[in-house]
Amino acid sequence: MAKIFRIWSMQRRPWLILALSAIVFELVALYFQYGKNLQPCVMCIYERTAMLGIVLSALLAFIAPRWLLLRFIATVGFIASSSWGLLLAWQHMQLQLHPSPFTTCSPYPHFPNWLKLNDWFPWMFQPHGDCSLVVWKLMNWSMPQWLMVAFGVYLIMALLILAGQFRR
Repeated sequence: MAKIFRIWSMQRRPWLILALSAIVFELVALYFQYGKNLQPCVMCIYERTAMLGIVLSALLAFIAPRWLLLRFIATVGFIASSSWGLLLAWQHMQLQLHPSPFTTCSPYPHFPNWLKLNDWFPWMFQPHGDCSLVVWKLMNWSMPQWLMVAFGVYLIMALLILAGQFRR
């Protein structure tokens, strides 16, 4: 199976599909924000940045998937973004399942000074909501729970791609 992922990782189409799938998640988040008027919290914003990391990693590999170094950098970025997104979604889910007045999320995102996404793109990265509120459910699962599934699938795919790089 890892060999299949190696073959796929050397083609452009799978990387494009990966980027498009993460872009769909970003568009759905914007639909919930502007179409359904569900305001994102700071954890939602961080989860968006993790999804954006997947988009950027996939686009990097899409440029030249046959170059081992570029493919490896993109795969490491894919693993890092998926892992970070999974961790964020888990923390967000914990805030929702076990709300506490002593454990809250910050109302302000903390981005590095050289990457002030909330200043540059406030329409996408400015939080306005409360992390502990469950404002939407599908089949009795909240958004962070569904994001755990998505990031978990992404992480498994990324690890299979990495494992495939060592198969001949």
